[in-house]
Amino acid sequence: MSTLNSDFTYCNEIIKEFENVVRKPVTKPSSVYYTGVDLGTAFIVVAVLDEHFRPIAGEYRYASVVKDGMIVDYLGAIRIVREMKENLEKKLGTELKYAAAALPPGTFDLDSGAIKHVVEGAGFEVTNLLDEPTAANAVLKIKNGAIVDIGGGTTGIAIFKDGEVVHVADEPTGGTHFSLVVSGAYKMPFEEAELYKRDQKNHREILPILQPVIEKVSSIITRHIKDYDVKEIYLVGGTCCLTGIESIIEKRTGLPTRKPQNPMFATPLGIALNCKQLEE
Repeated sequence: MSTLNSDFTYCNEIIKEFENVVRKPVTKPSSVYYTGVDLGTAFIVVAVLDEHFRPIAGEYRYASVVKDGMIVDYLGAIRIVREMKENLEKKLGTELKYAAAALPPGTFDLDSGAIKHVVEGAGFEVTNLLDEPTAANAVLKIKNGAIVDIGGGTTGIAIFKDGEVVHVADEPTGGTHFSLVVSGAYKMPFEEAELYKRDQKNHREILPILQPVIEKVSSIITRHIKDYDVKEIYLVGGTCCLTGIESIIEKRTGLPTRKPQNPMFATPLGIALNCKQLEE
């Protein structure tokens, strides 16, 4: 394995801090608040950092307002983000003015306006808009390799060389497709299958059932990295919480494949780290 990108210390540390402050926010006043809004297919996550770029509060909520990387319930998305913003403001005792947001790579022309309008509609001033794998790299801090963000609806890929993005792509295969397979295999409603899939104690049992979909994700990755000298693959996104997914992708791509302790929170924290504070 390459030694270039072998240390997840910062990533795992900031994710652990975030998990803690979701349960118990840090209410000590900060001179600046950096907020990241991640509008996912399965979850909406809002992360708040202080002046030292450390997590102080956050919320996540299951929502089906996005499909295949595109907003399908515009008003619902605004309402949920506004509620989360108000909850966090109440906990922190301050107004959260500025936020960054992100969207799947390659969809800027299609949907960047919609994402921006949702976050603004919820009461934020959007100070940065970036693609999801690039946002995640603010937490992963890799110089070379492919970051693969497997969300609910799409798989986004960003290839890095010497710290710069050299290729991005996004394709409609993700956690929703995993849930559909579980739903079909167990003859259970989609919502029930979604919950069953998310429960870690079921992961060993459902992994063989999900193998064909994971192999499809692997083939998407292989196709996009074939023209680049990629040595390692890094997984983020809620779907990557599936225990053992990295082993199947590693076997199919032939490349070392790794993920942080809770890959669901890498992207929203990276979005928050890219939030800019505007001059008053």
